[in-house]
Amino acid sequence: MEKKNIIEEIRKFVEEECKKPTSKYGYEPYKYHFIPVVNYAVELAKKLNADIEVVELAALLHDIGAIIEGRGNHHITGAEVAEKKLKELGCPIEKVKKIKNCILSHRGSKSLKPDSIEAQIIIDADAMSNFDNLPGIFKAAFIYENQTQGQAKETTRQKLMNTFNKIIFEESRDLIKPKYDAAMLLLN
Repeated sequence: MEKKNIIEEIRKFVEEECKKPTSKYGYEPYKYHFIPVVNYAVELAKKLNADIEVVELAALLHDIGAIIEGRGNHHITGAEVAEKKLKELGCPIEKVKKIKNCILSHRGSKSLKPDSIEAQIIIDADAMSNFDNLPGIFKAAFIYENQTQGQAKETTRQKLMNTFNKIIFEESRDLIKPKYDAAMLLLN
């Protein structure tokens, strides 16, 4: 199967999983999280001379485990789902391994270290997407965490500060700095 066909098939697969009534978070993550992660990841891959196909596929699949199974171990369940789906589509085994590593190591709270530039890009792109989805962060604070406005404002500010400080590449920081500054201005 051609590169573009695999990417398009995976994009459709992820979008359809988000649309299912069984999706743990509904359709919104597709539009407000997956797509921004893909856009940032591809942009960084081009700037940093990384494998764009690996990065785009990993970005599309990085949180598929959360959609299907929930957040708990979504890096592990997502890597399993990704491997199965990519093999079905005829993706070369070496690419599948790289994509799985990106998915397994994308969670900042877990100890698996990224072993490639592509995995590091997924970590940054995932973090950067937070700055495009402030309403989603507030929604989680209000609805899922039952916070007050003051609590939500502070936890959002802390989350964005922590996220910005975890960004690996200077290129990522440069891209997201205007949004970080704007968010800090509003939240301070």
